[in-house]
Amino acid sequence: MKKSYLLTALVGCMALSVTAQDNKFANQPANPRGSTDGATTAPGFSHPNQYLHVQATQIADNMEPVIIHQDEVDEARKKLAEFEKRTGEKPNILFFLTDDVGYMDFGFNGGGVAVGNATPNLDRLAAEGLILTSAYSTPSCTPTRATVMTGQNPLHHGLLRPPMYGEPGGLGGAETVASILKKLGYKTQGVGKWHMGEVEGSVPQDVGFDDFYGFLGVSDMYTEWRDVYFNPEIALSPERTKMLAELNFNHYNVHVTPEKGVEEVYEIDLESIKNLDQDWTRYSEEFIESNENSDQPWFLYHNTRGAHFDNYPNEDFAGKSRARNSYSDAIVEIDDTFGRLIAKLEATGQLENTFIFVGSDNGPEQEVAPYGRTPFRGGKGSTWEGGTRVPTFVYWKGMIEPRKSEGLFFYADLFNTALSLAGASGTEVNKFIPEDRYVDGIDQTAFFLADEGQSARKSIIYTMNQHLAAVRIDEFKYHMVVQLQDAIFSQGLKGGFSGAVIPETGGSVMVNLYTNPQENLGIGNRYLPIVTQMGAEVARYAKVLAKYPPNIKVAMPGSK
Repeated sequence: MKKSYLLTALVGCMALSVTAQDNKFANQPANPRGSTDGATTAPGFSHPNQYLHVQATQIADNMEPVIIHQDEVDEARKKLAEFEKRTGEKPNILFFLTDDVGYMDFGFNGGGVAVGNATPNLDRLAAEGLILTSAYSTPSCTPTRATVMTGQNPLHHGLLRPPMYGEPGGLGGAETVASILKKLGYKTQGVGKWHMGEVEGSVPQDVGFDDFYGFLGVSDMYTEWRDVYFNPEIALSPERTKMLAELNFNHYNVHVTPEKGVEEVYEIDLESIKNLDQDWTRYSEEFIESNENSDQPWFLYHNTRGAHFDNYPNEDFAGKSRARNSYSDAIVEIDDTFGRLIAKLEATGQLENTFIFVGSDNGPEQEVAPYGRTPFRGGKGSTWEGGTRVPTFVYWKGMIEPRKSEGLFFYADLFNTALSLAGASGTEVNKFIPEDRYVDGIDQTAFFLADEGQSARKSIIYTMNQHLAAVRIDEFKYHMVVQLQDAIFSQGLKGGFSGAVIPETGGSVMVNLYTNPQENLGIGNRYLPIVTQMGAEVARYAKVLAKYPPNIKVAMPGSK
C-alpha cells in the first residue's frame, strides 16, 4: 500500500467523517427552541461545506489542518488511478492567471456581456467545470503569485507587497510548485507576467522553470513614466525620464533558461506593450503544440498582462468590447487568449489529459480607472471581500463534474493540489521542503474530483501587509485589521493602497457574508457563540505564527 493511501486511511479511522457527525444527531429529540412565535420542533438541515462545528484534523505539524471526507478521498483516488491506467501518464497542469480582474468581470460570475465585455470562451469552460464562488487570493499581485508558487500565505513567504522599479524580490531559491513538479518528472514552462523579483534566487530559472518567456515586472513599470497623459511631470522632463530609463529594473520582454539566464528580447514601451498578450499567447500555443506527442507531462504557468493598468489595447481588440474602454477591451482579449489555448489543447488531443485552473491574482484595482467590477466591498489592497474574493474555476474534461460550490478555497491550495495530481499527496509534500517551512495550502484533489466533492478547508486566513487581518469560517467573517478606503482622501484616487489600515478593530467585528456580502453590517454582539469560535481559530493560527514566525522580505514602508 502506498504511503499516501495509508496516511489517508489512518486519518480516516482516527476521525469521524463530516457526514457521520451530521447524522449522529438526526434521530435525537429536538432541543427546546423557538422564537417570539413560540417553540418549534423543526429539526433543521445540514448543508455541505459548513464546518463551524467540526474539528479539523492535523495531518502534520507544519501543515494546515484539514477536513477529511473519506468517501470523497476514495472516489478521487479511484478516478486518478483509472486515469493513469487509461493514459499511462500523469495529467498536464495549466494555471491561467489573470491580473487585477474582478469577481464580476467574467460572464460565469454574472459579468461578461452584462458589464460590456463578453467572455464566451471562459464561460463555456466554466460551465463545464467547477466554479468556485468562495475562492481567495491575497490582497495584491506579488503576494498571490508567491502564494501560488510556495503554498504559503504572505506572512510565511515574506513578499507582503509587489516589488517595484528595481526593488529586490524575495523567493530566495525556494522550492516551488514548479521545482517540485520538475522533480516529479514534469516539463515546466512559465509565460507572461512574473513579478516576484529580478534578483538571483527569485527569477524563474532559479525556482524550477525549464523555460520562461515574458516580463519580470508589471505593466505600469514600463508605461506610466513614458505617458504624457498619466505622468507628464516625468514624461515631459528629459532628466526625470532619463532617471527612469536608467533605473535598475529590467525594461524588456525576456527569454529565460537555466543554461543562458535572462536574455532580453525586445524593450517594452507604449507600442510593444499592446502586443504582449498576443506574443505570450503564441508562445504558449507553441509550447502546447510541441508536446503533442510527448510522453512527459507538463506544467504551464500562463499569466496574462491584462487587465492591469495601463491597458493599451491591441489594435485587433481596441473597441471590441461593448464598453469600448481599455479595461473591457483587455478582458475581451484575455478571453480570446484563453480560447486559443483551449483550441490548441483540443487540436493536439491534450484537453482530456490537462487539469486547468483559471483565476485572478487579486480583486479589481480601484484607483486608476477604468477598472474591474466586484459585488463586494473594497478592492485590491484590502482584505474586504472585493480585494481577495476572485473569479475562479477548475476544469478537467471527464474528471471534474460540472457544478458550483461555495466551499472555501485559498490560492495556496494550488501548490498542494498540483503536487497531489502529480503523485505527492497529503504529507508527501514534506519530502520536498525544509522541516521549518509551514505549508498554508491544503490538498483539494477530492474537492475537485469527487462528483459532489466538498472543500477540505475549514477556514480562510486573511493577511494584509504584516497583519493577521481576518478569518472566515462558513458564512462568517471576523475582522481584526481592516482597511478604510476613504479614510485619508476625501476626493480623487482613493482606496486600494491609498486607504488607511486600522490595526485594531473591536472585540466582535463580524459579518455574515450570505446575508451581507457588502460587509457593512456588524453582527458580532448578537452572535457571541460564533464569535468565540472565530476567536479560537484566530488563536490557533497565532500559535502557528509563533512556531513558524513570519519571514518578511518585501514590506510596506514603515511596517514593523
